[in-house]
Amino acid sequence: MSRYQPPFSITSSILNQVVEIGELLGHWAAHSGRTSPLLRKENRIRTIQASLAIEHNSLTTGQVTAIMEGKRVLAPEKDIQEVRNAILAYEMLPDWKAWRQKDLLSAHRLLMTGLVNNPGKLRTGDVGIYRGSRLVHMAPPASQIPRLIDDLLGWLKQTDLHPLIASSVFHYEFEFIHPFTDGNGRMGRLWQTLILSHWRAELAWLPVETLIHFQQERYYQILGECDRVSDCTAFVEFMLHNMAEALREGIAVPTVVSEEMSEEMSEKEGAILELLTVQPQMTAAMLASMLGVTPRTVERYLRALQTKGKLRREGAKKGGNWQVMR
Repeated sequence: MSRYQPPFSITSSILNQVVEIGELLGHWAAHSGRTSPLLRKENRIRTIQASLAIEHNSLTTGQVTAIMEGKRVLAPEKDIQEVRNAILAYEMLPDWKAWRQKDLLSAHRLLMTGLVNNPGKLRTGDVGIYRGSRLVHMAPPASQIPRLIDDLLGWLKQTDLHPLIASSVFHYEFEFIHPFTDGNGRMGRLWQTLILSHWRAELAWLPVETLIHFQQERYYQILGECDRVSDCTAFVEFMLHNMAEALREGIAVPTVVSEEMSEEMSEKEGAILELLTVQPQMTAAMLASMLGVTPRTVERYLRALQTKGKLRREGAKKGGNWQVMR
């Protein structure tokens, strides 16, 4: 048994969320997770787009879809390379074991080929993580990285914690160690998905990254809070909350029966396109107020419209605008 034990506590909130997620998983798997290859593809697209958007990739879900289908996309070459790499990495999930270092290094090599020097190699220099000009995390010295990664992977292989908890603990510890020069954020999210998919295969298709993307500042804030107290309990609670939200959203989405049906626009989607034609700067909150739905529901419709090629985002999330594709 590994003597290494990450610092965290099992709270009543964590236990309650584990129970709730288990119940939601049953509904979600029966509703859509196992039954629709098209919906699984859509979730994978959303996962890749959101995980890379957190790292400032500019591509939309529609552009990610086009790359996945082998179509040409006009965008920065670096952003396109990131998407191509991520598609390959997520396709490899069934072949990897989360506790094997060679698989961890292979995944980083796939994710970061063409983007960094020496992809698939643990860092040999010291690094600090900055937000703007402010140092928010000084990662452990490079000389400690091989031992820390061995300890973490050994703990993961032997732990009897519930996978929902273990995957979240691993995610935090991985980000704290920061074992690679670059790509640690997307690797941490990929590896949590891998750990969860060992437990329930359908969790390989759960787009938790989408919800993290919409709470990006909170994601980094909680990582920082856990660093300061040397305890990742708050991060585990945050991740479990997001998994539950992703499942609730997945259950709320009508199951897609066929590709032809997926191309049809709902009444709400048509209304959104009409509103954005007149006022392309409208936000999700403004659209939600006019349509009588929640902002999260509007965000789901916006993603669907982008996937269908009916809508494209131009510019930043704040200050940008929507272009309706006719």
